[in-house]
Amino acid sequence: MPKNVVITGASSGIGEALAERFASQGYNLGLAARSVDKLDLLAEKLLQQYSVRIETVSLDVNDDARIPAVLDDLAKRLGSIDILVANAGIAGSRRSGTNDLSVDKAVFQTNLIGAIATLDAATNIFLAQGHGHLVGISSVSAFTPIPKSAAYSASKAALTNYMNAMRLELAGNNIKVTVIHPGFINTHLAPKMDKYPFVINADVAAKQMVHAIERKQTNPIIPALPWKGVKALLQIMPDSLMTLVMKNLVSKK
Repeated sequence: MPKNVVITGASSGIGEALAERFASQGYNLGLAARSVDKLDLLAEKLLQQYSVRIETVSLDVNDDARIPAVLDDLAKRLGSIDILVANAGIAGSRRSGTNDLSVDKAVFQTNLIGAIATLDAATNIFLAQGHGHLVGISSVSAFTPIPKSAAYSASKAALTNYMNAMRLELAGNNIKVTVIHPGFINTHLAPKMDKYPFVINADVAAKQMVHAIERKQTNPIIPALPWKGVKALLQIMPDSLMTLVMKNLVSKK
């Protein structure tokens, strides 16, 4: 029997690539994003290629009070939700000391509060139906802060810790929790990503992500190589060398 997966932020980037990958493997889709026009175009394209069911809905995760009703509606339209992917997110760049916290507030509202609200609403559904799989899209920057992207790094670190706490809390409830940590993925979210090392395209990343989700991995890093090694290296790197590396990284932005 086909499974049903709901993806937020599904109109572009990683969300769009995940939708296509899940559809190619026979999953029914519930697609949510701010731009329902883009979602409908994506749904039309996927329905021409795959024999799956697709439901679309307009959703801005910053309107967190609306999220439970939207997910409940998708659950009714699909029959159930087996997997929820909290993917909606934004990037933001700001130097410390500018006296303008608007970027930081927006990043935390979308990447953390919006994600938490989505995960919480899905958990309520999963507890009622007796099963489910929570998936959150974090980042390798959850492990290593990136200069000029302090809010983004911190929001992803908080999301990782929050979801790992959820896993412990929900143990025994037949609810799985997967926190995905992408490395450098070439999407509209970071338009100059081609200047960075180890960049992969969203469709390649999505294939690996879906594989990790199906295997119910807890904290996969996508792609595993070289980022697992990079993570281990950065954790033992002296502060002086870390500063030099990050200074060089920032100069590419």
